[in-house]
Formats: sequence, C-alpha cells, structure tokens
Amino acid sequence: MNTLSQKINLLNKTIGQAASLLTIFLIALVCFDVGGRYLFNFSTAGISELEWHIFGCIFLLNAPNTLRLNKHVRVDAIYNQFSPKNQALIDIFGVLFFLTPFCILVIDASIPYVINAYTIMEKSTDPGGLPFRFIIKSCIPISFILLLLQGISHLLSKLQTLKDYTSTP
Repeated sequence: MNTLSQKINLLNKTIGQAASLLTIFLIALVCFDVGGRYLFNFSTAGISELEWHIFGCIFLLNAPNTLRLNKHVRVDAIYNQFSPKNQALIDIFGVLFFLTPFCILVIDASIPYVINAYTIMEKSTDPGGLPFRFIIKSCIPISFILLLLQGISHLLSKLQTLKDYTSTP
C-alpha cells in the first residue's frame, strides 16, 4: 500500500474514532433530555436539535471510515462469488463511476449551502434553538471530501490488487 493511501486511511480512522466518541456524549445528552423532560418537566428545542446535530455528525463523519473498513452496503452474496480480480474491477468501476461523481456533486452543491448559512449567520427558527447552523452544515462537504479521499485510497488499493494479480505467473 502506498503512503498516500496510508495517510488517507489514518486520517479517516482518526476522524471516525473521534466521531464515534460523540456517541458517548449523545447518550449522555439524551439521558439528560429524557430525565429533564420526565422528572422536571424541562426541555428545550436547543437540546433536541443538538441531539440531531450530533447524530448527523456521527453518521457523516463515520461514512469514510466505514468505507475504509469495507463495511459499507453492498450485495455481498453476489460480490463474494467473484474472483479477487473481478472484485477489484467491480470496485474500481464503482469508485470511478458512482462514488466519485456522487461525492463531487454533493461537495459542489453543499459548499454554497454552508457559505450561505455562514454569511447570514443562520440559526434555528425554533424559540430556544441553536445558533450557528453553518457548523452542522459544514459537516456535509467535509464528510464527502473525506469520503472522496477514502474512495481514492480504495481505488489505489484495488489497482494494486489488479497489478499483483496480473504480475503473478
């Protein structure tokens, strides 16, 4: 594996682990919210929104790590029947014609969305809601940039698989 792939993998592993730690915070926040609501009749829109924002960050920032771990959704019943060479060809095709264009499309569409939210200092429309909506919205292009990078790492790995497969007698 080349050093670019190793660096991308390490980056996504580190970010994925950090995002996973948000799960502990989310659990504590939900417990606080539920306890406050049922024991003290206390709840705010900000707490509910924060729960959804953290959940979104966990999901978005772990997607590249999920690809790194090869745990993404795929029809394994069919895929596993193919030889390593054909699996590599399928993966290369998928990265080039599905993952890469989709990531570029989402990045291109989401950056103006984030810039607009930042420019107007968008906040929740709910009373007691959260300010600085651009923070959560910025997770969208960041996660898709990381997913695109992980796709490049995956592509390099599969190209190496093809090279190894064709160079062996």
